[in-house]
Amino acid sequence: MRISVDISLYPLTQNYVEPILAFIDKLEANPKLVVKRNSLSTQIFGEYHDVMDCLKGEIESVFDQIPASAFVLKMVGSDRADIVDK
Repeated sequence: MRISVDISLYPLTQNYVEPILAFIDKLEANPKLVVKRNSLSTQIFGEYHDVMDCLKGEIESVFDQIPASAFVLKMVGSDRADIVDK
Protein backbone atom coordinates (compact mmCIF):
# COMPACT_ATOMS: atom_id res chain seq x y z
CA MET A 1 0.00 0.00 0.00
CA ARG A 2 1.33 3.42 -0.96
CA ILE A 3 0.82 6.35 1.39
CA SER A 4 1.37 10.09 1.55
CA VAL A 5 2.73 11.95 4.56
CA ASP A 6 2.84 15.69 5.11
CA ILE A 7 5.44 16.40 7.80
CA SER A 8 6.74 19.51 9.54
CA LEU A 9 9.67 19.64 11.96
CA TYR A 10 9.95 22.37 14.58
CA PRO A 11 13.27 22.29 16.44
CA LEU A 12 12.59 24.46 19.48
CA THR A 13 16.00 26.11 19.34
CA GLN A 14 17.40 29.36 17.95
CA ASN A 15 19.31 27.55 15.20
CA TYR A 16 16.37 25.72 13.68
CA VAL A 17 16.99 25.94 9.92
CA GLU A 18 19.97 23.58 9.67
CA PRO A 19 18.32 20.65 11.49
CA ILE A 20 15.25 20.97 9.27
CA LEU A 21 17.32 20.95 6.08
CA ALA A 22 19.43 18.03 7.35
CA PHE A 23 16.27 16.04 8.14
CA ILE A 24 14.85 16.66 4.66
CA ASP A 25 18.19 15.78 3.04
CA LYS A 26 18.15 12.42 4.83
CA LEU A 27 14.63 11.72 3.60
CA GLU A 28 15.63 12.64 0.05
CA ALA A 29 18.62 10.29 0.24
CA ASN A 30 16.26 7.31 0.57
CA PRO A 31 15.75 5.96 -2.98
CA LYS A 32 12.50 4.24 -1.99
CA LEU A 33 10.75 7.55 -1.24
CA VAL A 34 9.49 10.47 -3.28
CA VAL A 35 10.06 13.68 -1.31
CA LYS A 36 8.67 17.08 -2.24
CA ARG A 37 9.58 20.25 -0.37
CA ASN A 38 7.61 23.43 0.05
CA SER A 39 7.94 26.42 2.37
CA LEU A 40 5.64 25.05 5.09
CA SER A 41 6.12 21.29 5.09
CA THR A 42 7.56 18.31 3.26
CA GLN A 43 5.54 15.64 1.52
CA ILE A 44 6.71 12.04 1.44
CA PHE A 45 5.27 9.36 -0.83
CA GLY A 46 6.02 5.67 -0.98
CA GLU A 47 5.20 2.19 0.23
CA TYR A 48 3.83 2.24 3.78
CA HIS A 49 6.62 0.18 5.35
CA ASP A 50 9.36 2.08 3.52
CA VAL A 51 7.99 5.45 4.63
CA MET A 52 7.41 4.37 8.21
CA ASP A 53 10.79 2.65 8.53
CA CYS A 54 12.55 5.78 7.29
CA LEU A 55 10.53 8.12 9.50
CA LYS A 56 11.06 5.91 12.54
CA GLY A 57 14.83 6.16 12.24
CA GLU A 58 15.07 9.80 11.18
CA ILE A 59 12.64 11.10 13.81
CA GLU A 60 14.51 9.19 16.50
CA SER A 61 17.77 10.72 15.27
CA VAL A 62 16.33 14.23 15.54
CA PHE A 63 15.04 13.56 19.06
CA ASP A 64 18.45 12.19 20.06
CA GLN A 65 20.17 15.33 18.80
CA ILE A 66 17.51 17.93 19.67
CA PRO A 67 15.07 16.59 22.28
CA ALA A 68 13.20 19.91 22.25
CA SER A 69 11.72 19.30 18.81
CA ALA A 70 8.16 18.86 17.62
CA PHE A 71 6.88 17.00 14.56
CA VAL A 72 3.47 17.44 12.95
CA LEU A 73 2.40 14.64 10.59
CA LYS A 74 -0.65 14.19 8.41
CA MET A 75 -1.06 10.84 6.70
CA VAL A 76 -3.24 9.68 3.83
CA GLY A 77 -3.69 6.04 2.88
CA SER A 78 -3.00 6.61 -0.82
CA ASP A 79 -0.26 8.07 -3.01
CA ARG A 80 -1.20 11.67 -3.74
CA ALA A 81 2.08 12.71 -5.37
CA ASP A 82 0.40 13.51 -8.69
CA ILE A 83 -2.20 15.70 -6.98
CA VAL A 84 0.43 17.67 -5.05
CA ASP A 85 2.05 18.75 -8.35
CA LYS A 86 -1.16 20.34 -9.64
